[in-house]
Amino acid sequence: MEKRIAIAIDGPAAAGKSTVAKAVAKRLGFIYIDTGAMYRAFTWYVMHKGLDPKDEAASCSLIPEVDIDLRDDGTVLICGHDVTRAIREPQVSGNVSYIASYKEIRLALIEMQRILATRGSVVMDGRDIGSYVLPNAQVKIFQIASVETRAERRYKENVEKGIPTSLEDVIADVKKRDYIDSHRDFDPLTQAEDAVPLDTSYMTIEESVDAVLKIVKEKVGVSPIC
Repeated sequence: MEKRIAIAIDGPAAAGKSTVAKAVAKRLGFIYIDTGAMYRAFTWYVMHKGLDPKDEAASCSLIPEVDIDLRDDGTVLICGHDVTRAIREPQVSGNVSYIASYKEIRLALIEMQRILATRGSVVMDGRDIGSYVLPNAQVKIFQIASVETRAERRYKENVEKGIPTSLEDVIADVKKRDYIDSHRDFDPLTQAEDAVPLDTSYMTIEESVDAVLKIVKEKVGVSPIC
């Protein structure tokens, strides 16, 4: 039986983790798991139900009814709703860190993430993959970039997707998410002790992907298949 390999890519909001992780998974022939999309989907569902994401008790009350499905083609479903585009809207981005700070919700989604990781060799990105979700991952990377770089990347993504926003609003949102993610009581954003730091502030997407693949090669001896 072929050994399963887990690659964990963590880092702050808008660091480009999902873009890089998705490309790395494709190059290696691994399964890509976007944990951020799961928290965004839960946030969307809370708002869809007419509840305030800042209300922890109300938000957590939805856990028993939430079912999230991440399709191989990138489609994100929650309770049968296709929210692939909706979870990238500014109102979701502005509230997802509240939802992600609630211990009950984190534990529920972490359990889902660990189950997904049993499908095969995976590349999983998020805030706590190497430090908490998959502590035994063979490769752990902590991807960072400056606030300005991250905000500009997210702004360009929004423009390309036709999502109305301003660069100033994106910068403010990135800073707010950084604070909430790093100051939450349970499972805060942190670099795992055995993670390799990777600053992509001045790297293109292709350069970032190549840098990750180089680390993977050094750690587990796996090379791209394409």
